[in-house]
Amino acid sequence: MTDWLHHLLILPILLPLAVAAVLIPINERDRTVKGAIGFGSTLVVFILSMILMRFAASGTASLPGSGVYQLGNWPAPFGIVLVLDRLSALMLCLTSGLALAAQAYSMARWHTAGHHFHSLFQLLLAGLNGAFLTGDLFNLFVFFEMMLAASYGLLLHGSGPIRVKAGLHYVAVNLAASSLFLIGVSLIYGTTGTLNMADLATKIAAIDAQDRTFVEMGAAILGVAFLVKAGMWPLSFWLPTAYAAATPPVAGIFAILTKVGIYVIMRLHLLVFGTTAGASSGFGQDWLVTGGMLTIAFGAIGVLASQAMGRLAGYSVLVSSGTLLAAIGLGHGGMLAGALFYLVSSTLTIAAFFLLIELVERGRDAGADVLAVTMEAYGDFDEDEEEEEVGVAIPGTMAVLGLCFCLCALLLAGLPPFSGFIAKFALISGLFDAPAADLAAATSVADWIYVALLILSGLAAMIAMNRIGIRTFWASIEGTIPRVVVIEITPVIVLLAACIFLSLQAGPAMRYMQATADDLLAPLTLSDRVLSAPRAGSN
Repeated sequence: MTDWLHHLLILPILLPLAVAAVLIPINERDRTVKGAIGFGSTLVVFILSMILMRFAASGTASLPGSGVYQLGNWPAPFGIVLVLDRLSALMLCLTSGLALAAQAYSMARWHTAGHHFHSLFQLLLAGLNGAFLTGDLFNLFVFFEMMLAASYGLLLHGSGPIRVKAGLHYVAVNLAASSLFLIGVSLIYGTTGTLNMADLATKIAAIDAQDRTFVEMGAAILGVAFLVKAGMWPLSFWLPTAYAAATPPVAGIFAILTKVGIYVIMRLHLLVFGTTAGASSGFGQDWLVTGGMLTIAFGAIGVLASQAMGRLAGYSVLVSSGTLLAAIGLGHGGMLAGALFYLVSSTLTIAAFFLLIELVERGRDAGADVLAVTMEAYGDFDEDEEEEEVGVAIPGTMAVLGLCFCLCALLLAGLPPFSGFIAKFALISGLFDAPAADLAAATSVADWIYVALLILSGLAAMIAMNRIGIRTFWASIEGTIPRVVVIEITPVIVLLAACIFLSLQAGPAMRYMQATADDLLAPLTLSDRVLSAPRAGSN
């Protein structure tokens, strides 16, 4: 590998940071210019992510610098390292893809609703990419805070009393989570003397009983901080309101924020508290199972109770988070690939739904939203006065919006033949991957409850989406056709097309997910690669 390829690992962080700094002094009247620069930066990051994902998919030997970037040329665990593997490459690609869709959507009109939208967006992207690439807990905190600080401004973008109220709640909750993060990191560092995740994985098994208590206490506090971000019940009370109040492009990119918490929990749980952790192996697993299942149930109830599409999408985020948390906690190695497939599919679907909501609601009647009653209640409707035409032509805009809404409904409910169904099938198949003779011993009551919750949450999504879809597209009061421009509907179509492509390429995608799962289930292999990575210029 040439030296310039080695530096590709840090560009997804540096490029958005540099562009954010460049955009700040540009006059706000030139938002189109700022938007073009920001979109171009995100496009470059997306291309870089695809290149890095290709390196990661082809194996460790082909990764630039063995997939380890040593800042200052200091080796781990003494220096700051960025680590690229299949999982981090997958998250980089997913993040930049969502960012492209959200930015394109915003340039229709939403980026003019406040100041410094594109600068904040680039800072958010830098924080997300840094969180996925970093190899130590301290810099995870740094990138986590960068991401949160940008998200505060983006959530408040557009002002309005509802948005400000939800934004202040969001800020308060996440500041509390950040404080817990620092406390947890301090306990772990004070006991082990390291914050490098690869180094922790090698030291955890040898820690004595007294120090192990402090490490597990720090890990528990750290876990609470990330479970707040992941939206696990009962720490998720803020999420549906905050996401529903955000502007559509902000809500679209926020679909990946809960996955940051999922990513960190998955990474630490399998790397630090995996099968090689000795007495700490499986630490917190039961809490993840219980909390994840309760989150699925809470989210499904919220989906059924939601009358507004924004809140329905917010509770769908909770269902997605609960499904992933419980899958991690159940500890079946065969489920991990399905969980990763579900993570990608659900994130793309929810982001598309958030972008679609505002377009659909432009044509909805306010009375139908508040009262949810039939057309006859709004006037002197007489069935005898129907027009002689047998059918009524569907306007092109409503046809496109309706088709996108139907695809979202099928994906959220997990119905065949789309990626939502494939993901749930992979999860259930991985749950019962033991030989037939050992199946009864390998499964537990929790496994069957998880299967029931997967099915019931899909049923809840189907009922709720049918109810809102009928009210919006079938029983429209005024028949108002919303004005939708191409730059707004295109990102929605692209995200849904990505889900369809994922469905058509489920075989190659599942092979990549399985290889990623195999990497995660062999934590010492990753640790050895990070700790033994050669310094730049050494032979």
